[in-house]
Amino acid sequence: MTENVVASECEGSEAPAERRCRWCRFPLPERTGRGRPREFCSQRCRQWDWVSRQRARELALSDGELVMARTELDALHDDLYVLECAVADTRRDLDHDMTKAELRDALRWLLDAASPLADRKLAAAG
Repeated sequence: MTENVVASECEGSEAPAERRCRWCRFPLPERTGRGRPREFCSQRCRQWDWVSRQRARELALSDGELVMARTELDALHDDLYVLECAVADTRRDLDHDMTKAELRDALRWLLDAASPLADRKLAAAG
């Protein structure tokens, strides 16, 4: 079974770990009261998780393996390459004296490169 608890963002902080949906990784609301903790944010995610487990059984995949469309993988690699270039450019720029405008441009370029990855949602198999 996959782990659906995410450690807090700040290392060493005493905040409790955040629970996330097993399928879409959306943060789950804090659970109060009795009963089992929620594993999914919606019935749709519960269904997609079930379908994916059935397909994994059919394909004899282990827990650590997955099937991904080539176009999704290529798009992910492209976005990672753009982010890698933006980080390298920004690091190089920070080694030199920069004006506020140049710093703002470097940060904007870095954010523009990171946005596709931050906004990415995995497509459900269909």
